[in-house]
Amino acid sequence: MDLSQFSGFLVFLTIFTMGFWLMIFLLTFVIPYWLFGSAMEAWKLRKQNKVAKK
Repeated sequence: MDLSQFSGFLVFLTIFTMGFWLMIFLLTFVIPYWLFGSAMEAWKLRKQNKVAKK
């Protein structure tokens, strides 16, 4: 393995590792936060519609 192959392997490993941790971050924090926030907003809107209809 010469220097260009080794540097290419390091670049691939770096990009793969960054993608892996980004996926872990998205699956454990961003997506649940987004889903919970949209559910709470829908619940608030439904509650406001009930109060407005009375």
